[in-house]
Amino acid sequence: MSTTTDPFARRVEDRDAAPQFVLPLVVRIERDAPPARTDALETAARAVLTLLTDERSAGEGEWAEAVRDWQDGRIRKVVRRARGAEWRRAEALPGITVRGESAEVRVYPPVPLDAWPKDLARLQVSGTDVEDPRPPAAPAPGEPVLWFNPAVQMTAGKAMAQAGHAAQLGWWALSRERAEAWRGEGFPLAVRTATPEQWSRLAAADLPTVRDAGFTEIAPGSVTAIAQLVR
Repeated sequence: MSTTTDPFARRVEDRDAAPQFVLPLVVRIERDAPPARTDALETAARAVLTLLTDERSAGEGEWAEAVRDWQDGRIRKVVRRARGAEWRRAEALPGITVRGESAEVRVYPPVPLDAWPKDLARLQVSGTDVEDPRPPAAPAPGEPVLWFNPAVQMTAGKAMAQAGHAAQLGWWALSRERAEAWRGEGFPLAVRTATPEQWSRLAAADLPTVRDAGFTEIAPGSVTAIAQLVR
């Protein structure tokens, strides 16, 4: 694992020429018990890391080829919502469910951009916007943090995908020793929106940064999140 760069990094034109895959995530949103927004973001980030480090995603694992194909192209993530019978059908498909305090997110091995499994393709992208019942507490000292840009507004579904991407870039930037230690701890992390002053300091630091491709909601090239995993 590289300590400074994404091991799957390619030139932009090479990534665009590769077959395009997407990493599906499904968040459970029941009408009478929706998850808190921050918990959903944090759970989505841990779900991405959990899939990336699962033995099925490495070497000759059953998901490894799909993960490699996905990372060879544009690294897209799409979040859809499910409840009731929809969620039960989604849970029956091969994947991993990660649970937070109030959130449940299921992540699946990457699929071709135009060939989603039927039970996932029928799920809605809209309607994923959930709120925090109260402002989240400050991150614990030394806790890995995925910071969001205070100037960029996103729905919860879009923000979950961005949190997952920030976690992925942060994971790639860690040394092997630190990455394995973080994995052994269960990927503790916080997702918070920076103040303008914090964001200026973070943006000036040499930290993994998410620059969105602009497929949905926000302008291409928008910087959405920064991963601060080691203090």
